[in-house]
Amino acid sequence: MASIRPQVGRWYKDLELGQVFEVVAIDEDLDAVEVQMLEGELCEYDMETWRDLNVETVEEPEDWRDAFELSDDDYRHWGESWTPESWTNPVSEIESDVINGLLDDY
Repeated sequence: MASIRPQVGRWYKDLELGQVFEVVAIDEDLDAVEVQMLEGELCEYDMETWRDLNVETVEEPEDWRDAFELSDDDYRHWGESWTPESWTNPVSEIESDVINGLLDDY
């Protein structure tokens, strides 16, 4: 039935069940399509099952982030990378209470 090829990041609606979901991954090796339902549940379809689905592409739902409790601020910087000011390991800056086997009891 489905002549629509799945694309990662696209939203679809199963016309028979009324479920809205996003394709989050396509595994070429396993011949599978991984989707995430609007409520947050993850599912996987093999390509044969995908072709049997009665789906249509839909616009991204306005409230799709509600299931994940994300705010607009959480989503605004999606994909932007963050670089720390210092690449040093913070654990290496912790002073030990034990020096040469002696406990520092101030």
